[in-house]
Amino acid sequence: MQNNLPPEEIKRRRGIYLLPNAFTTANLFAGFFAVVQAMNGRFEMAAIAIFLALVFDGMDGRVARLTNTQSAFGEQYDSLADMISFGMAPALVMYVWALQGLGRWGWLAAFVYVVGAALRLARFNINIAVVDKRFFQGLPSPAAAALVAGFVWLAVDNKFTFSANVVPWVGFVLTVYAGVAMVSNAPFYSGKSFALRRSVPFWVMLVLVAVFVSVSADPPLVLFGMFVIYGLSGWFIMAWRWRRARQLTRSRSESGATDHTSSGQTPSDKQ
Repeated sequence: MQNNLPPEEIKRRRGIYLLPNAFTTANLFAGFFAVVQAMNGRFEMAAIAIFLALVFDGMDGRVARLTNTQSAFGEQYDSLADMISFGMAPALVMYVWALQGLGRWGWLAAFVYVVGAALRLARFNINIAVVDKRFFQGLPSPAAAALVAGFVWLAVDNKFTFSANVVPWVGFVLTVYAGVAMVSNAPFYSGKSFALRRSVPFWVMLVLVAVFVSVSADPPLVLFGMFVIYGLSGWFIMAWRWRRARQLTRSRSESGATDHTSSGQTPSDKQ
């Protein structure tokens, strides 16, 4: 089929389609850089690189939606990059930093995290068109990576010691939890319903300023605390939904019993 578009328009469209994939490449590079830094013993830089990958991962999707340049290639490329940056990289950083001293338990914990990330991304890819856009099914892999990398960053920044093996075992529990949470059915808020083009109240800007100030004051502590809260939020949402469903079921059963009583019938009369 002949293309009647002018050369300038073709170049512009190619440039727009390259833009989200450039952010995905930056995400992939940050994950690779984190592994390299961990191998060189620079764990703080490795953790920061994972957080940069998280930023790039959020930007590629936003840019693709804002410019209407979503593509099947971009979806697959993004998923493969996420597997490196939020699957392999956090597990290897945590293993080299703290888990290898635990022997087989260390590499098993790292593997639980890696397989959890792989299963999480595979499930996300096949359910992308059927799940509630407002919530993720299971802890998203970027948040899981931030949970693991945030602990490494916090511990290195505050010079936590490995005496009595407390820190390695905390890392073990955190890594296993992140891996299991990724394949759980707990709903975690996605933030996709928040539109950048939509006007917001003034207090939202004040909250954003407060967040920036807090993060600037102590980045590793504040970021790790934020992702701990987010990493637990899905279970509270699940408990709230379960409680609400039970209350709804109870109210329906009571309403049905009231209807039978008001009509002069009892359950035994209907038999």
